[in-house]
Amino acid sequence: MRYVKIEFEDEEQYERVSELKDAHGLTWKGLLLRGTRGLDSGGPLDED
Repeated sequence: MRYVKIEFEDEEQYERVSELKDAHGLTWKGLLLRGTRGLDSGGPLDED
């Protein structure tokens, strides 16, 4: 098993991602995998 550590810039950034995760009923792993699928399929990469 591998582990991933994510360091957020600030509490606001963490809350934004955490709310997105919860709104879609995902775990942290699920959020990461769904993002990976989106990028693999040519989805947009919004970096803000």
